Amino acid sequence: MGKKLVDALWGTTTRKIWTIFVGVLLVLGLLLKIPFVTDLLGISPVPPPHVALSGEPIFSDGPSWLTNSVLTTIIVDIILLLLAIVTRFSLKEVPSGLQNVMEAVIEALYGLAESVAGKNASKFFPWVATIFLFVIVSNWSGLIPGVGSIGFYHETEKHEEAVPAEGEEAPATEGEGHGYRLDNQLAMAGGSIILAAPEEAQTAVMAAESEHGKFVPLFRAPSADLNVTFALAIATMVMVQIWGVRFLGGSYFRKFFNLSGPNGFMKGINGFVGILELISEFARIIAFGFRLFGNIFAGEIVLATMAFLFAFLLPIPFYALEVFVGFVQALVFMMLALVFFQMSTISHGSHDEHH
Repeated sequence: MGKKLVDALWGTTTRKIWTIFVGVLLVLGLLLKIPFVTDLLGISPVPPPHVALSGEPIFSDGPSWLTNSVLTTIIVDIILLLLAIVTRFSLKEVPSGLQNVMEAVIEALYGLAESVAGKNASKFFPWVATIFLFVIVSNWSGLIPGVGSIGFYHETEKHEEAVPAEGEEAPATEGEGHGYRLDNQLAMAGGSIILAAPEEAQTAVMAAESEHGKFVPLFRAPSADLNVTFALAIATMVMVQIWGVRFLGGSYFRKFFNLSGPNGFMKGINGFVGILELISEFARIIAFGFRLFGNIFAGEIVLATMAFLFAFLLPIPFYALEVFVGFVQALVFMMLALVFFQMSTISHGSHDEHH
């Protein structure tokens, strides 16, 4: 075993060069984490990763709606439109290249849609396939180098610490009394995620912001913004209601407002079940939005943390994991939307069993 390992690392001249190169980078990465070495070389310490819970306006004096996540969403839309147009106008009788890839993807997605929706697959497929492609590109966009790391510094107001006069009490610091900081970082305490701003964790960030201003990334993965995931969830659930009305007409709403029954007790039970059905529609929006946001946002935090701890080699396994998670979350979102579309076409009344 040891001989095979030595041969794999040192067997040829090329392997020796790569082994030495990787070893040097590892040693440099470790040395740059030592404060004494950074002070000796005059290198500023790397600030802790800054995590924003929502999209941030790109321009300090520009429109507030133009956030980094909105800009990336527009770019993702353009990429998908160009991909569709190029594929459409490059169709050949003997497929090759991009046409082969797109045919394989579309056939796989349509097969999944057909296994769930049956004869209704052709109606639902354009919607769920669009959802899948948009979500997966949005998820993977956050893994592109430069997304989240290239941006601008916005000027921030500098607050001078007030010096109390003789006999007066010192003003309360952040987190004391009734004033709290609302842009804190995420932290773990007692197994739970909390918002905290300990002095030692914020020193580097505050020093950087006081010197350069607040850093705002130019790009941000759309799926890591709760606004985008909730907009997608709301649009999906609106389409669920539309499909229900198209297939069942006005009787679709009987599952929400059903007071039928042989006696008063059963009428009350059916009415209560209808209320639960109505609540479940709103619960699905919340579950849709937070499931996608939580997984992608957590992945961003993990990657940022790993890169902060050790930028060389350590983040690679987590990148591979996030590629897989991005695919799974896009597939889950698509399949749940497809299931909800199909369920909306099924009548809940005994007199509508012919549907």
